Amino acid sequence: MSETSVVAAVNKELFIGGKWRAAEGGRTLPVHDPSTGEVLCEVADASPADGVAALDAACAAQQSWAGVAPRERGEILRRAYQLLIDRADDLALLMTLEMGKPLAESKGEITYAAEFFRWFAEEAVRIDGGYAVAPNGSGRFLVHRQPVGPSLLITPWNFPMAMGTRKIGPAVAAGCTMVMKPAAQTPLSMLALAGILAEAGLPEGVLNVVTTSDSGGVMEPLIRDGRARKLSFTGSTAVGRKLLEQCADKVLRTSMELGGNAPFLVFDDADLDAAVEGAMVAKMRNIGEACTAANRFYVQRGVADEFARRLTEKMSALKMGRGTEEGVVVGPLIDEPAVEKVSGLVADAVEKGARVLTGGTAVDGPGNFYPATVLTDIPADAKLADEEIFGPVAPISVFDDEDEVIEWANDTEYGLVSYVYTSDLKRSLRVCERLDTGMIGLNQGLVSNPAAPFGGVKQSGLGREGGTVGIDEFLETKYIAVSL
Repeated sequence: MSETSVVAAVNKELFIGGKWRAAEGGRTLPVHDPSTGEVLCEVADASPADGVAALDAACAAQQSWAGVAPRERGEILRRAYQLLIDRADDLALLMTLEMGKPLAESKGEITYAAEFFRWFAEEAVRIDGGYAVAPNGSGRFLVHRQPVGPSLLITPWNFPMAMGTRKIGPAVAAGCTMVMKPAAQTPLSMLALAGILAEAGLPEGVLNVVTTSDSGGVMEPLIRDGRARKLSFTGSTAVGRKLLEQCADKVLRTSMELGGNAPFLVFDDADLDAAVEGAMVAKMRNIGEACTAANRFYVQRGVADEFARRLTEKMSALKMGRGTEEGVVVGPLIDEPAVEKVSGLVADAVEKGARVLTGGTAVDGPGNFYPATVLTDIPADAKLADEEIFGPVAPISVFDDEDEVIEWANDTEYGLVSYVYTSDLKRSLRVCERLDTGMIGLNQGLVSNPAAPFGGVKQSGLGREGGTVGIDEFLETKYIAVSL
């Protein structure tokens, strides 16, 4: 499809109770192309009353949906998986238009997103239970696992399809109904996904999608309503804290995938070619707008200059432009505030003594562009040493010994992911065990995989998504005592 037709093909209303409907009062919100600043289209802008209607629909469908056979739930996900694969080109173009990432990356995300449906289609029929003899022999223990119930799902703008399937997949497999609120900047991918799931046979009311410019106003009443029993959120740590406070009132089950400040450690015995390639993946995936993006590069002194030279050579060669253009690797950031944030962090570091090896200056519009940037001689008090950059900036610091770099790596409130490059097996095990993160990329720059548990420690979140444990977030365990 053309750019115009792929946008036109998406239903832009709210999806509630299996029906498309306008927002209360006919309100709409604009969706912008971050590479031009132009408005792509308008989508429904839900009110708090629309949110309540979505929760009503989810609650009404919960009992019947929980009774659907696991195999049928799995087959729905399997059909949706195939539809995503079949329409990957059009869905990728849609994503690039609303989010900005290059087409090749968007295509990769569609494939990645689809895999969550395939994975949880298989997990739906593997929900286990238990039977045991009581220790004193007088009775039996039955353990049953059942859906937690209506679930509220909130996804971010940076991976608009994959963050949706990563939550919807296990919820469907477990037998939970949902109210989904995608980010206002990138609602089109989720609206397209809702249509695909309906086409795949998902019953009315199981998935309800509300797009809105008033996230707090729409979602807080649903959290405090008391009928929803689960909240799954991906986004910033600051927002996650507020949501946890709201969930405490009704004691909602929560899973949170929050911010990151990923360290990337390169020891002097590392394969430097592999380390540089891994750095490009860990830093530049999604234009650096990822919670898993390498945020702090720590390179041992013996290879620091050569690593910086090679990384700078690769970063400076990246083509920047609109994501639909051939050969583009560096697309626009999501919006103007994102550019202002990245520019401010780089300016602060340079003012305090950092050196720019490439990039370092925002590009005049139109579009929200910032070039691939490498900094070195990072001062300890630079803001980007502590804050999540969320852009294509690689700050390099030099370390001398293992204890020192582990102390630096762990000196953050975050604990999502770390990256380690070394050819020493003993060091690999020592360092991985000492790093305070939920995930580690050992000699590789990509950790995300639907078959693996994704999540962090400290203020990077609660719970895990994906893997064999991902479905647990949507299941309650019920124990039945049987007297003999």
